[in-house]
Amino acid sequence: MHDLPISLLRTFMVVADTLNLTEAARLLHKAPSTVSMQLNRLEDLVANPLMERGQYGVRLTPAGNQLKDHAQQLLNLHDQIVGAFQNMDISGVVRIGTHDQYASGILAPILQEFILSYPEAQLEAFCDYRPDHLIDRLERGKLDLALVEMYADTTGGERLRRDQLIWISAKDHFVHTQAVLPLVVFDEGCKQRKLGCEALEAGGIPYRIAFTSQSRTGLLAAVRAGIGIAIIPDNTLDNNDDLVVHWDLPELPQMDVTLFRAKKTNEATKRLAGIIVDSPVFNLTTQPPPSEAT
Repeated sequence: MHDLPISLLRTFMVVADTLNLTEAARLLHKAPSTVSMQLNRLEDLVANPLMERGQYGVRLTPAGNQLKDHAQQLLNLHDQIVGAFQNMDISGVVRIGTHDQYASGILAPILQEFILSYPEAQLEAFCDYRPDHLIDRLERGKLDLALVEMYADTTGGERLRRDQLIWISAKDHFVHTQAVLPLVVFDEGCKQRKLGCEALEAGGIPYRIAFTSQSRTGLLAAVRAGIGIAIIPDNTLDNNDDLVVHWDLPELPQMDVTLFRAKKTNEATKRLAGIIVDSPVFNLTTQPPPSEAT
């Protein structure tokens, strides 16, 4: 039986998650030809085709789906073992605050990587849809890091990625045709809600608040139930066929995913901040203008 190199499994997992060789190569900082060679090598080792490559992307074979389940467990165990020995001297409490839309999406695998790599650190996560509230908690010493959305082209914090706000609704519900547009929004204090209402008012489109939530899960559930239209950053939109984007509604502004750090942090906090900043999910093709760091 052949051993499966960890590097090949990592490449496979990125391709399996993106189902796109070009995107996977970008995230891995490798040439597409290198990614293809690594996949071919892995298929030779397992003696089974793992992926079907076509004009419109990649599709996992039954063997590929089976390997994906096992590979993630193996990589987690590998990282936990390595982290236990290499980073056992990195400890302390790390308090991070963020929007639920990030905690339940792109940030989750990053936090998992941190936990596995630094098993002695104690992670505490706090979710809130109000970025100003999270920054205030950080400034009062109640948080060490805050990953929030800020208006584009403003200053403060480390700007990691630019997101376009979009309107979404359920494909099988025609709520966008109602005379008074029903909105599904976060509670007062959410920048997305404020910008959406301002855009509709400027466009002369009547609206009403049909549903409010403090979580992304609740918001999307209401959208899928046909209660109304929601506003989310495009990079947090899952690849779901049951949601549709409404480009015909008033254009919404862009937001910057921004990391704020407390003035004094321990080494574990610095390591988590580094993982967040270096994560491929925050690598922009075009970075926003540099801003002052807090």
